[in-house]
Amino acid sequence: MLLGNFEVEEHWAQGEPGLPGIVMPASRVIVNRMDEFALLLAGPDDYVVVKAPPDEDYLRYLADLGLALPRVLTVANQQPQRTVSEDAVADPQLIGALGRLAGKGAQLWPHGVSVVEERLTQLTGLRLAAPPADVCKKVNSKIYSRLLADELGLPQPEGMVCRELDELDRAVRRAGEWLAAGRPIVLKDAFGVSGRGIVVVRDSRRLAQLHALIARGARRSGGRVGVIMEEWLPKRHDLNYQMTVDRVGEVHFDVVKEAITSDGVHQGHRMPAPLSPAQHRQVRSAARAIGGRLAADGYFGIVGVDALTTTDGRLYPIIEVNARNNMSTYQERLRRTWFGPDTVALARQYPMRLTRALPFGELSALLAGVLADRPDRPGLVINNFATVNAAVNAAGTEGTGFASRLYGVVSAGSARQVDALDREIADRLRNCSATVEQP
Repeated sequence: MLLGNFEVEEHWAQGEPGLPGIVMPASRVIVNRMDEFALLLAGPDDYVVVKAPPDEDYLRYLADLGLALPRVLTVANQQPQRTVSEDAVADPQLIGALGRLAGKGAQLWPHGVSVVEERLTQLTGLRLAAPPADVCKKVNSKIYSRLLADELGLPQPEGMVCRELDELDRAVRRAGEWLAAGRPIVLKDAFGVSGRGIVVVRDSRRLAQLHALIARGARRSGGRVGVIMEEWLPKRHDLNYQMTVDRVGEVHFDVVKEAITSDGVHQGHRMPAPLSPAQHRQVRSAARAIGGRLAADGYFGIVGVDALTTTDGRLYPIIEVNARNNMSTYQERLRRTWFGPDTVALARQYPMRLTRALPFGELSALLAGVLADRPDRPGLVINNFATVNAAVNAAGTEGTGFASRLYGVVSAGSARQVDALDREIADRLRNCSATVEQP
């Protein structure tokens, strides 16, 4: 039983000190419909719970690609601002259906585990196919990642953890020296996600403002601080690699990809990653060490690690650990079964601003000729359609249109072909009844 409860970090962060953040309602509505990604992670004997019934034409499209789909359950009264897990625990009829499946041995595999998913297991009797919430929260803190890298001796940016006011004060003094030398710094919320918990600082005035803001919040929470402060590195490529830690602690390396980001916000992946053989070996070695340490702390399951290379050719194999499903996780079925060994692929989102709901049949007609229809042909595979119309009725959109996203993976025999297809897709979307927002 799969649940795409994206941004579970918001539950892990509740009651924790950190950086102040702003979540736009329309953005939350779209993110909550990323639950549909689970359709391509599950198999035909599995179940997926989603917030609303998938578009029937979209389901036919996936079936025509030869993808065996899971059985789908939907919540009775989805609220756009709630995650699929929050919807599920509020649905007595669904609770009953999940309870009957629990009796047949079904287990719950969520995107990540918080107290909400644990509550769902208590209500349904489903066994959790993941570690408990307290373990998941512990290993997903950026402070944990930094201390883990120190313990394992893995290269990471210069920096400091700030768990209390004294540590914060020392870190600010040291960071001031970096800024005076022309070295930018970055502050990261221990449980921030998708760029909202990251602030890049380039001058001492801004650092002083943030210092005062964080200290004020810390004094209100008993002196606790929950940030890390690091040097901002001159990066060449962002990377993301994934491993699976099994229940006996064995670490299985899955894949490494180039991550596409904008202001710290994930935008997609390029495959294969631009790494030398030596760098591939370094990544795999780091994955074994990280996975082993996570297993010792009681974690098992999917692990994604953010990494980067710098302009001088150095590899930093750990920037942060995401011990949960990652965007790569939802691309793995396509990567393993759809793309050949010589395929170049680009997984990305196409931001749009729609003026009306866009049915999948209309979208597929618009993209005719650039949609892939079999594995050996270049084109786009759409792996989430629910996000396109998620915000159609969001508050504040009347008369102005609404934000929208289309997710897909573009593949071809070369990077040049992929880039040409990507431009063609963006151009066609720009000319539909919606206006495409350029990233």
